Amino acid sequence: MSSSSSRRVTELLDAIGSGDRPAADELLPLVYEEMRKLARWRLARDTPGQTLQPTALVHEAYLRLVEDPEMRWENRAHFFAAAAEAMRRILIERARRYARRKHGGGQMRVTLHEDLVSTEPRPEELLDLDRALERLESRDPAMANVVKLRYFAGLSVEDTAKAMEVSPRTVTRSWTSARAWLYREMTRAGTDGSPV
Repeated sequence: MSSSSSRRVTELLDAIGSGDRPAADELLPLVYEEMRKLARWRLARDTPGQTLQPTALVHEAYLRLVEDPEMRWENRAHFFAAAAEAMRRILIERARRYARRKHGGGQMRVTLHEDLVSTEPRPEELLDLDRALERLESRDPAMANVVKLRYFAGLSVEDTAKAMEVSPRTVTRSWTSARAWLYREMTRAGTDGSPV
C-alpha cells in the first residue's frame, strides 16, 4: 500500500470514527485486498472441510469493525490489528457452535506444537487456546496482542513490531514468553498443551 493510500486509509478511519458512515463505503476498496490476504491465510490454516470462504470472513469482519460506534483507530496498523481480532472472534464463535453441535462442548486433550504458525487447531483446541489467551490478556495485554497478531493475523515478527510500535526483539521475547505461558496454562487446565 502506497503512503498516499495509507494516509487516505487513516483519514477514512478518522471519518468513520467521527460517525461519517459513507466513509466506510470508500474505505472498503482500499483495504479489501489486504483483508482478503489476511482471511485467506487465516482460513488456509483452518481444519480441512472449512466452509467459510475468505470473502465471507472479510465482509463479516469489516461489518463488525465499521458498524461498531465505539471503535476508533489510530492508524492503518491499528485497523488491521482490529481486523485480525475480529476474524479471530468470528472463527472462535464458529468453533464454539461446532463444538456444541458435534461434540457436546466436551474438552479434548491437545499437543503443543513447536511452531505456532505451522498447524491449525481443531475447534476444540481453538476454544482451549481462546480461554487461555483471555487469561493472558487480563495478565499481560501486550503479550496477548503479540499472540493475536502472530498467530491469528499471521504477521511476521517485523510486521507485528510495526503494528505494536515496538522493536522486533521485544516481539520475539513476548512471543517466546507467551507461548511458554499458554503451554503452562493449558497443561494446568488439564490438556496436554495448546496448539501453539
